[in-house]
Amino acid sequence: EVQLVESGGGLVQAGGSLRLSCAASGFTFDAYAIGWFRHAPGKEREGVSCISHSGASTYYADSVKGRFTISRDSAKNTVYLRMNSQKPEDTSVYYCAADPNFRTMVAGMVDLWGLGTLVTVSS
Repeated sequence: EVQLVESGGGLVQAGGSLRLSCAASGFTFDAYAIGWFRHAPGKEREGVSCISHSGASTYYADSVKGRFTISRDSAKNTVYLRMNSQKPEDTSVYYCAADPNFRTMVAGMVDLWGLGTLVTVSS
């Protein structure tokens, strides 16, 4: 079964850190770009960060540059999103997604999604 499972969300104070994980199964992990998106109530979905299948290319939204870091571990079929210096506006449900094409992933035009994990940043 093709699956993406997010974990690591929770409640954190402003200025704090969290690390999200996206565990992939059922497909060839090393052939897929993986991305993190977030969707807060009343707001449009936002592409947060993406990493290419090899890890050589990454993308960050301007809103998270310098604070978030994406990485992948092929041995564990897992992509991580390290979130530092968190702000209340980072509060959202975070989803990971997978696509063979990095540019398609950055555009958010993907079909394979996880169920999401909630991140709440208190002020």
